[in-house]
Amino acid sequence: MTNNIVYIMIAMVAMINPGMALAQATPTEVELQKPPTDANVFGDVKSEGEHIPYANVYVKGTNIGTSTDETGHYTLINLPVGKHTLIAKFIGYKEQEKQIEAVPGKTLMVNFELEGELMSLDELVVTGTKTFQRKTQAPVIVNVLGKNTLKAVDATNIAEGLNFQPGLRVETDCQTCNYTQLRMNGLGGSYSQILINSRPIFSPLIGLYGLEQIPANMVERIEVVRGGGSALYGSSAIGGTVNVITQIPQKNAYDMSYAYHSINGRANDNMINGNISMVNKKRNVGAVLFVSHRDREQYDHEGLTLQPDGTYIKERDNYSELPKLINNSFGANLFFKPTMNQKLELNFTSMYEYRYGGEMIDKLAHLAKQSEERIHHILMGGLDYEISFNENLTSINAYVAGQKTDRDHYTGLYPEEDEYDTEAELEDAVYEHLSNPPYGKTDNTTMQGGVNINHSLYDFFSGTNMLTGGIEYIYDEVIDSIPQYDYEIDQQTKNIGMFLQSDWKINGDFTLLTGVRADKHNLLDKPIVSPRVSLLYRLKDYTQFRATWGTGFRAPQAFDSDLHIAFAGGGVSRISLDPDLDAEHSNSVSGSVNFDLPTERYIFGFTLEGFYTQLKDAFYLHPTGSDSRGELFEKRNGPTAVVKGLTLEGRANYNKLAQIEAGYTLQSSKYKEAITHFDEIPEGKRDFMRSPNQYGYAVLTVTPTKNFSVSLNSIYTGSMWLAKFSPNEDWAPNEYRKSSKFGELSLKLGYTIPVENVDSEIELFGGIKNITNYFQSDSDNYKNRDSDYMYGPAQPRTFYVGIRLKSI
Repeated sequence: MTNNIVYIMIAMVAMINPGMALAQATPTEVELQKPPTDANVFGDVKSEGEHIPYANVYVKGTNIGTSTDETGHYTLINLPVGKHTLIAKFIGYKEQEKQIEAVPGKTLMVNFELEGELMSLDELVVTGTKTFQRKTQAPVIVNVLGKNTLKAVDATNIAEGLNFQPGLRVETDCQTCNYTQLRMNGLGGSYSQILINSRPIFSPLIGLYGLEQIPANMVERIEVVRGGGSALYGSSAIGGTVNVITQIPQKNAYDMSYAYHSINGRANDNMINGNISMVNKKRNVGAVLFVSHRDREQYDHEGLTLQPDGTYIKERDNYSELPKLINNSFGANLFFKPTMNQKLELNFTSMYEYRYGGEMIDKLAHLAKQSEERIHHILMGGLDYEISFNENLTSINAYVAGQKTDRDHYTGLYPEEDEYDTEAELEDAVYEHLSNPPYGKTDNTTMQGGVNINHSLYDFFSGTNMLTGGIEYIYDEVIDSIPQYDYEIDQQTKNIGMFLQSDWKINGDFTLLTGVRADKHNLLDKPIVSPRVSLLYRLKDYTQFRATWGTGFRAPQAFDSDLHIAFAGGGVSRISLDPDLDAEHSNSVSGSVNFDLPTERYIFGFTLEGFYTQLKDAFYLHPTGSDSRGELFEKRNGPTAVVKGLTLEGRANYNKLAQIEAGYTLQSSKYKEAITHFDEIPEGKRDFMRSPNQYGYAVLTVTPTKNFSVSLNSIYTGSMWLAKFSPNEDWAPNEYRKSSKFGELSLKLGYTIPVENVDSEIELFGGIKNITNYFQSDSDNYKNRDSDYMYGPAQPRTFYVGIRLKSI
């Protein structure tokens, strides 16, 4: 299988450019051999009379281009003789085209006046098709979460930011350690593929805590594609794809900030962030460095203490609902352009995290009555090389990426008198616990390498077609063990995939995207083929209709939540895999309409999307009883499941003074037959656990003056079913519970003070998160709590203030 894929890829390269293997000189080298034409262009790029430094100016359809200098001026020399289209563009502005004719010995002056965008509605995106194109021209919907939104909602990490995207919901799933999951269109975290700079190095282990470990100041933007993406990204992209694109060096700049958070007046949270970017005068070498530090104290909220008569008392118990966190992150993005048609990019990130939750004592973790301790050391990065040739019709991208995680962890309960019949049994249990406490060790390695080829056909049945093909190899190994619990996961997954895609712009109105991917996974006997078809119809310039169908799969392996050891039923619960576990398959259909009407002073629009996904042999956790340490579960194939719903997104901006973005999802997630979560309740439930049928968000930003801004945001979550294990089954039974619906309302104020003599500005900001202070009030107290019974907001009412210093 592997050899066949390699041969096919070589044949693809040969068909696209037969002379590639013979040609040694790059197009740029050939151009340098030509005599100079002395056909030159110079000018500037402005907006509202102000020069724009570092704007891009280039000749359309060629590799010829430059950037404006610090004063907003540019020069292009020795242009090819003839008529050309000159383009100027910069982030946050509408690009502008001008027609010129290059004449030997003649110099032209061409000035640009760019118009600022009221809202970013047509950014360049890459995630939907693996090729850069405008959002309105992409055959699949690609939503973009930018730096401005992350700033407006005061997101400290990507977990806090992703709640403000349509169809997405980030949930906290453990009362003790607070691991998080991302739900997309009603599907759990392991159904979504998270990419770092377009590479799937977010391993199943990192999926437990990684959304909180990536600081927001590291992010340039986050691209989100809802719905099946297995045709491009393979296994785990059934629910959708989230592409975290780290900061890109564009100019010489710096940005530093400090923020203090007071969590309900009981815990402190301190954060320091810093970024610096550098670009040389030729604009062919650049780097951005970022650092982040966070130190958060534990927080204890009121919960319910079960009494012998089955009633509950509400009180605080000195057990945390928010764990202690210490995060240190450092990373960089670097690029080098040796010639106009080549680019080399390197990115790397080092992250350290200490996380402790449970009984709030200042002792070693195993001396607490109940606790979870996690110490992560993570190193991740990637290297990309891209070259374009054949008059810019063909490009090749080769890449390698990977991550290495070392984790030390503890999950345990200290033996107590009421748990044993005799004093001798208690003494033996304490001795065993102290002499051999249940500390564990995790080693996780992920590696990826691949090649993408893009080739443009400009006369393809009266339209244009971008052909994309590629081959990639992904390896992931996770070894996780706690010898004292006889618990061990030793999992190696290897997947080689090949994909082909045709992005055919039939005419100005219709685009047809077809693609197929073949994956050979080491845990499956046969390759799996995942096709995808998308159709885009553009009605004028402001309306797009889209329809997509695709299939996908998940391999029979342990995913993020399967690697989490939780407290339940007075013990430690563990998950194993059914020896006969088979792959899970999906069939997805979606359709949408997107409308945006821009005018001189305002813009408004909406997106309405319907989605339907069928899961065959759906994975679920089946209770298999318990042992002396706690509950046991086995991951099995279950009945067919269906997830379906509607997502509505609205947006508006008035003259850059006020902007609102909102999204709301109505959905249903059900198995065709009921599955059981408790041995004693065999009738079970058809509903997915932790899957609300309604959820949404809204962000309102008002900027009455250039220096003052107000941001109001909210998150709404409807009720959901949860499986609740009793702390003591002699006092109260295990049961299904339906949560209450809840909302979070937050406010942020900011004021900017210019410091013109150093080309900088100081921003003072502050606000309140979760103003109404809604926080889950029916969670368990003390050591025998069911830590998986967690559904409410990530944190209670929190006041914060901060200061930010940045260049302008």
